Amino acid sequence: MLDIMDDLREKCPWDKKQTLESLRHLTIEEVYELGDAIIDNNLQELKKEIGDVMLHLIFYSKIGEEKGAFDIADAINAECEKLIFRHPHIYGDTKVENEEDVKRNWEKLKLKEGNKSVLEGVPKGLPAMVKAYRMQEKVKGVGFDFENSEDAFAKVEEEINEFKAETDLDRKEKELGDVFFLID
Repeated sequence: MLDIMDDLREKCPWDKKQTLESLRHLTIEEVYELGDAIIDNNLQELKKEIGDVMLHLIFYSKIGEEKGAFDIADAINAECEKLIFRHPHIYGDTKVENEEDVKRNWEKLKLKEGNKSVLEGVPKGLPAMVKAYRMQEKVKGVGFDFENSEDAFAKVEEEINEFKAETDLDRKEKELGDVFFLID
């Protein structure tokens, strides 16, 4: 497939012309088609759609290589490193009891990688309902899961009090962000 991509970028007028930006909407469409195959439990169609998505990933990697930024091996190696880091219960000495422990730990590890918020991993372009669901799932993993509205309101009050008590301007801004996040 890598050799075919090299040929296409060199010889095909359409493939030569493609950029990261021009492929984006096509990739999104392919991922939705993959999702449809999963929903339909159509394994033959799933096989085709996996190939289509894989083609797009290789296409992006080829463009990255042309720009001197990375190649497919770099992308795969980076993913392997990330998976090992985020699975210390497999590749380290962290103990987990269940799936919820794994998800909580995953979000904490993402913050250690430099993400400023657990919400950084939620794509901006997701449809609104999917985005809201993913945001809810992510914040649940770091303790924002409430049994009832009284518990949620108590958390809002806690964050408002932290904002009021903070004297450092940078920290005060972060605390205000926490308040807005809870109210949003």
